[in-house]
Amino acid sequence: MGTLLNILTVLLGGGLGMLFGSRLPERVRETVLHGLGLFTIAIGLQMTFDSQNMLIVLSSLLVGGILGEWWGIDARLKDVGAWLEARFAKGEQGGAKFIKGFVTASLVFCVGPMTVLGSINDGLRGDIQLLAIKSVLDGFASLAFASSLGLGVLFSALTIALYQGLLTLLAAQAQAFLTDPMIAEMTATGGILIMGIGFSSLLELKPIRVGNFLPALVIAPIVVAVLARLGI
Repeated sequence: MGTLLNILTVLLGGGLGMLFGSRLPERVRETVLHGLGLFTIAIGLQMTFDSQNMLIVLSSLLVGGILGEWWGIDARLKDVGAWLEARFAKGEQGGAKFIKGFVTASLVFCVGPMTVLGSINDGLRGDIQLLAIKSVLDGFASLAFASSLGLGVLFSALTIALYQGLLTLLAAQAQAFLTDPMIAEMTATGGILIMGIGFSSLLELKPIRVGNFLPALVIAPIVVAVLARLGI
């Protein structure tokens, strides 16, 4: 239920952004996107402060980044965006813009503790409060994204459906082994990725293959578990 609500708000916000976004001057759309980028960095920084041991975050990022480069996650995300652009947006100018919209929105909407915790609450207790809050945030964000990045933002709803849906289905198993320290380090690691999105895709200060760091979100709780087992 919560995931469905999230998908609907993204589609609604993205649709409104595409419908009315073209009527906004380019300077206004650019300023809105930059404002969203600054806010995204601030949220990522706030999330990072949840860490109790930044060395865990660092090691998770390094190992996760190496695995992501090995598996080519960022390139695969872009390939999916390119296929969708070729299949559904043949008349749209600029395939690169479609891919950027799809990848950026997918990462922003799916990276973060609210996605994980919201999906767990929805799957275990049918409590959609966290996902409802996330849906409102994502709806406004998709409006801003779609006005600047176009149709690709709407297709990020597919990523939300797959990612949040899978997390909800696996909620019982996840709840069985995710401890508070694990969630804290996973949250902090996600904060770093969120800041990467802000700097790279939104403010366009430096190209960063943020998608290749996604394995770090899995590595972080594993590192916590290993250290706890070793009594460190």
